[in-house]
Amino acid sequence: MSVVGLYVPGAGPLYRVAAGPKLLALLVLGMVLIAAANLWAALATLFLALVLYPVADLGARRAWGVLRALWPFLLAIGVFQALFVGEWTEGVRLCAQLAGLVLLANAITLSTRVGEMLDLFERMARPLRHVGVRPDRVALVLALTIRSIPMVATAWSAARDGYRARGLRGRPYLLVVPVIVHLLRMAEATGEALVARGIDEDTSAASAGRP
Repeated sequence: MSVVGLYVPGAGPLYRVAAGPKLLALLVLGMVLIAAANLWAALATLFLALVLYPVADLGARRAWGVLRALWPFLLAIGVFQALFVGEWTEGVRLCAQLAGLVLLANAITLSTRVGEMLDLFERMARPLRHVGVRPDRVALVLALTIRSIPMVATAWSAARDGYRARGLRGRPYLLVVPVIVHLLRMAEATGEALVARGIDEDTSAASAGRP
C-alpha cells in the first residue's frame, strides 16, 4: 500500500483487464442487481466476489477484512428490514448485494495501478475542458477520494487500538481527537507525496501562466 494508492502487485487474471472495462462491468452489474432486486442474484454476486479474491491473486484474507469492516452496517440494514419492513429476505438481499458490490469495487482498486486509474478519470473528464475544468485536477480529486476511504478506516483502527491499550472503556468520544489528528497526519503525508511527484509545482506553474 502506498501513500496515494491501494494497488497490490499480483499476476491474477483481474490484473490483465484494463481499468475502464472493470469499472464498466461493475457499473452494469450494480444496475442489473438493483433493477432485478432478486435474492438469489445478490447471493450469487456475493459468492462470486468472495471466490474472485483468491482466483485474482488478492488473497481471501483481504475479502474477510472488507466484510469485517462492513458487518455493523450490514447488521443494521438487516435488523431495520426485519423490524420495520417485515421482510427478512429483503434484508438478506440488500446485505448480500451491498457486500458483493463493495467487495468487487475493492478488488478493482487493489488490482488497478493508481496511474491507470488517474488516466481513466482524466479521459472521462476531458469533455469538461470546454467549461474551463482541468481534467487532470478532476482525476486527482477522484483518486484522492478513493484513497480517503481506507485512510479513515486506518485512522479509526489505530485510535481504537490506542484506546484499548490504555485500558479505557465506555468513553468512545475519546476516539474523536486521535482520529482527527491521525487523518491530519495522513493528509500531510499525502500532500508531501504529491509535491514529491511534481503535482504541486505543475499547479503553481499553470497558475503563474494565467493573466
